[in-house]
Amino acid sequence: MSTITLIRHGQATPFDSITDRLSPIGEAQSKKLADYWLRYDVRFDEVYTGPLVRQQRTAEIVAEGYAEAGAPFPAPVVMEEFREYDADGILTKLRPALAARNPEFKKLVDQFEANREAPDRNRYFQKMFESLMTIWLQGHIHLPYVESWLSFSSRVERGLKQLIQGGSRRRIAVFTSGGPIGVAVQIAVDAAEKSVLELNWRVRNCSITELMFNRDKLTLDWFNSIPHLDETYLRTYR
Repeated sequence: MSTITLIRHGQATPFDSITDRLSPIGEAQSKKLADYWLRYDVRFDEVYTGPLVRQQRTAEIVAEGYAEAGAPFPAPVVMEEFREYDADGILTKLRPALAARNPEFKKLVDQFEANREAPDRNRYFQKMFESLMTIWLQGHIHLPYVESWLSFSSRVERGLKQLIQGGSRRRIAVFTSGGPIGVAVQIAVDAAEKSVLELNWRVRNCSITELMFNRDKLTLDWFNSIPHLDETYLRTYR
């Protein structure tokens, strides 16, 4: 059988003015991944990455580590199918639309805004975001220019099918994000669509999820593994 190794990008900068880039921790996580793979002589036949800066930069740092060690690492091919869901559209367009019609959700938005600079701002953001994402997945509100759940999940599935149809006995790496990883696992274990959000919340930065496949079957081998992140400060979710 062949394998697809899905790597979530390193920690980004979600609360900065520029969100699509790696933080210093994200850079360190990516370097640790390269070191770990080199230690165990891990080789890939193909490497793919989503189009986002944080996804491509994670792959770039790993490739740099391989180059420094004189080890082969295929040039990453960008695949739009492995872009993260439209978080910017969900937050900037869907969030105000939902807050305008749902008083309970508006309370969550107000609580987050009031604590935007607080040390525990992640807690307030997560409560608001989980509620918002549930509405997005259920498809109760449709807005122009905001990618729907159906469109997102369909393109990730399309990307996986493209990889699977490429032949057998291949080892593939895909640098992507938590959302596509959640969809891939949901497909592999034939779980309910709502499980994607729970999986997404659990995917750590720079973690490894591995799928085994042939032309007829996609199977989950392991999920959200971080053996390379051996220091506590490197084990992050956001």
